[in-house]
Amino acid sequence: MKAKRLLVNVLGFLFLGIGAVGVFMPLLPTTPFVILAAVCFSYSNRKFYQRLRRSPFFGTYIVHYEEKQGVPMSLKIKSIIFVWVSLTLSMVALQTLWAYILLSVIGAGVTVHLLMIKTKKPTQYTIFEGMGERKCQ
Repeated sequence: MKAKRLLVNVLGFLFLGIGAVGVFMPLLPTTPFVILAAVCFSYSNRKFYQRLRRSPFFGTYIVHYEEKQGVPMSLKIKSIIFVWVSLTLSMVALQTLWAYILLSVIGAGVTVHLLMIKTKKPTQYTIFEGMGERKCQ
């Protein structure tokens, strides 16, 4: 049983690492890997799960997924800007027609996907902190 928990714990860190890389690489999704890491940690190590859930950056992904709240508009806007800045830098670096076309199509698809995700309605008690948010108590 310990070997199984260790394996699931290692998978949790692997998925979290891939999710972290996805923050900087627009072609690699962040949310599914962070959620997979949370699922792994919820089984193998409650301490890491709680830590990940309270994380100022990754915690918002998990909370919004678990509570089916949607994604705050501010996070959508920041994500879309980040995607297009990253893709534009890639286009400038590659300087080929096929890269412009491919990256533009990918950027348009990611933008449409982000806009189609349910938007979390802000409340009067919401404080925005970086990329995440929390309610005042």
